Amino acid sequence: MATDIFLLNISGQDKPGLTSTLTGVLAEYGAKVLDIGQANIHDTLSLGILFEIKAGKKSAGVLKDLLFKSYELGITAKFSPITLEDYEHWVTLQGKDRYIVTILGKKLAAEQISEVTKILSDRNLNIDSIKRLTGRTSLVKTDTMPRASIQLSIRGKIEDKAELTEQFMQVSKRLDVDIAFQEDSIFRRNRRLVCFDMDSTLIQTEVIDELAELAGVGEEVKAITESAMQGEIDFNESFKRRMKLLKGLPESELQNVAENLPITKGARRLIDTLHSYGFKTAILSGGFTYFGNYLKEKLDIDYVHANTLEIKDGVLTGNYIGDIVDGQKKAEHLQALADELGLDIGQTIAVGDGANDMPMLNLAGLGIAYHAKPKVRDSAQSSISNVDLDGVLYLLGYHDRHIDLVD
Repeated sequence: MATDIFLLNISGQDKPGLTSTLTGVLAEYGAKVLDIGQANIHDTLSLGILFEIKAGKKSAGVLKDLLFKSYELGITAKFSPITLEDYEHWVTLQGKDRYIVTILGKKLAAEQISEVTKILSDRNLNIDSIKRLTGRTSLVKTDTMPRASIQLSIRGKIEDKAELTEQFMQVSKRLDVDIAFQEDSIFRRNRRLVCFDMDSTLIQTEVIDELAELAGVGEEVKAITESAMQGEIDFNESFKRRMKLLKGLPESELQNVAENLPITKGARRLIDTLHSYGFKTAILSGGFTYFGNYLKEKLDIDYVHANTLEIKDGVLTGNYIGDIVDGQKKAEHLQALADELGLDIGQTIAVGDGANDMPMLNLAGLGIAYHAKPKVRDSAQSSISNVDLDGVLYLLGYHDRHIDLVD
């Protein structure tokens, strides 16, 4: 039986019942819908229906009736005949690799989108769909949490992923926008564990630096901390040196610091949303369990792995208890938690800012460098430098309407 294939493109003012009416016409002629897609921008509809119909009278009749019905509805209809060869070629493309590119910033300009899409075009990567993840922006009212994000679903063969990521990174730095690149795998849609560094990630301070100020050794400890975070000296050695400088600090000072920890903006919104969708959360920190456990209660974190301070007679001894939680230990804890929860490592996410976070960022299914040091940002799978911590949700594909607006 000979058949015709047509692509019907509809544009015009959106209204209830439009799709039902048009597919109803197709149903009357026994048409087979091969593909359908719809987008709505500012109440203006763009609808595409690819359909197969018996050639001859039915083919001519359905086109006539669709045109008449479109006229009644006040919309524009355009038909494009598709050859069988072109259709079959299109079908074969579905086996190609798929990726997700997320563009995120306080606002998005045409230049930023143009630069990203040109990189994709130069590699013959096809954009299947573009989806806005953030809510509509008022041009009159001031937005207290400005952010804009779109998600591009792309398809094609990527010869050099590292080179592509590097190009995105250069655009990110030059145009003040975050660009995340991920494989669109089953794990991306089924992630269940998010592990956070604590200092300068979940909280906007380095606790050990605050303790050092109270102990009167602030400048010495800050210098060691910064050198360690930049990856210039070994974390374990820096940790031991800093601990020795804290010897004699009263335990009473720790409680005051804990009660005044500056929680990163967006952290509560992020964690509340993650929990509402069934994620488990963990703190994996080179800091201290004393403060990690405080955040565990305050933010409802599920797990904490950090270093334990040795306290005797109400003062810090300058020593620690147990193994040092360095970069390698963070990665080991991440893997252990995934195993405990019965998860593939691809279902995990790690978020951090320092050099000692790199092992867990590289191990996780999605590693996110958050307002990170240059060396870390340049090496991470994805980075967020232009918005708050809840920007992680957009990298997971959540739209504002799915997010509990709490902070």
